[in-house]
Amino acid sequence: MSTTNETPRASTDRTRIRRLPELGAYDRETIDAILDEAIVCHLGFVQDDQPFVIPTLHARIGDELFVHGSAASRTLRSLSSGMAACVEVTLLDGIVLARSAFESSVNYRSVVILGTATPVEDREQKLAALEAFTEQLVPGRWADARLPTEQELKATSVLRLPLDECSAKMNMGGPDDSDSPDAQLDIWAGVIPLKLVSGEPVPDPELKPGLPTPDYTIGYRRPGWE
Repeated sequence: MSTTNETPRASTDRTRIRRLPELGAYDRETIDAILDEAIVCHLGFVQDDQPFVIPTLHARIGDELFVHGSAASRTLRSLSSGMAACVEVTLLDGIVLARSAFESSVNYRSVVILGTATPVEDREQKLAALEAFTEQLVPGRWADARLPTEQELKATSVLRLPLDECSAKMNMGGPDDSDSPDAQLDIWAGVIPLKLVSGEPVPDPELKPGLPTPDYTIGYRRPGWE
């Protein structure tokens, strides 16, 4: 987020943060960091006057966000037709307990992307996107995994969404009631930090004997994790 006194500007009016605008950020460094740390996004669209919001995996390559799924997926087939889409990701960082229920909240980092998705048809571009999905989940895995067959490529749809119209919104810090009469109440206030952590890798019981556990699965960490 900008550290100057200038008010950050959204790329379009549709992505301008109106509620608590001081929490908004529009620079790509902030937006990219949130997208790259997140594992799951939510993909929203309207079909036949019915809104849908679908959780799915995503990956960013440069100035584009990619989603993928079965070629038979209603969601991907609908979005391929050129309908408007909305993608949202949220990272939850903590629970903020103020002295009142009204002032309690959460610390979070989120991104909203608006635009129109287009299908990736080129074979090499589709492979690059699938590599990005794999590396988004576990960096280093693509080099070890079996590559997709031609049949698997045909059965997979990949869509790209440009990062031309997006914004981030973040809330950080503790309860904001120290300057109110609530500060005199004998009620505990503070923050419960939240973070996603990985456990020890669990081998498939059908593994061939002697196969070592890959280093990238031991102490697995996401970008942005401390």
